[in-house]
Amino acid sequence: MQTGRLSHLILALTIAGAVMPAHALTLDELVAKLRAAGYAEISEVKSTAEGTTAKAIKNGKPVRLVIDGSGQVKERD
Repeated sequence: MQTGRLSHLILALTIAGAVMPAHALTLDELVAKLRAAGYAEISEVKSTAEGTTAKAIKNGKPVRLVIDGSGQVKERD
């Protein structure tokens, strides 16, 4: 991952961490969970009404993810 992209990811995760509910996964836990599930290049992590959203790459294809408060990951079109 390029240094600039990594810096943006760290910033996005820091911002998202400030608004995530206490019962939600920590940012480190979320990234580790997504990586363990085969996602790469995780970016644009945001807290929304539907949960925490992120963009990532899986199997070479871009995906949009929604992670609910319990940590369940769903891909969205």
